[in-house]
Amino acid sequence: MEGGGHIKIIARNKKARFDYELSDRFEAGLVLAGTEVKSLRMGKASLSEAYARIKNGEVWLVGCQIQPYPFAYYDNHDPTRPRKLLLHKREIKRLTGKLAEQGYSLIPVALYFKRGKAKVELALGKGKKRHDKRAAIKRREQEREMARAMKH
Repeated sequence: MEGGGHIKIIARNKKARFDYELSDRFEAGLVLAGTEVKSLRMGKASLSEAYARIKNGEVWLVGCQIQPYPFAYYDNHDPTRPRKLLLHKREIKRLTGKLAEQGYSLIPVALYFKRGKAKVELALGKGKKRHDKRAAIKRREQEREMARAMKH
């Protein structure tokens, strides 16, 4: 998420770092309906169950929850509909190659506004095994203990 412009974060996928070993990151635009944009501006979104998939040479965000806009009387959007992501063709080809490798998934890490446009940060992730997760928890607890000891 580096680069110029003001960034307003709407939602983060906190479990992504815990469940996956994240590597390459990509920034993609989203194709949204008007009520979805208004709902995002209110911060009504969740990436906890979301993932991205490539279908017919297009990248789609699946499982992302954008709550219905409360002030729309009719023609409100479906909160869980698949949303098309905008990436360059060469990025999609690179992602297709990486996803063909064993164990890689395309994980949405953050949803944010950049210069007034809704963007999603995607990362290539390789699923962690249970013992890797335990090691991460142990390391985090040790760091907390060290921070407490330094404080006193």
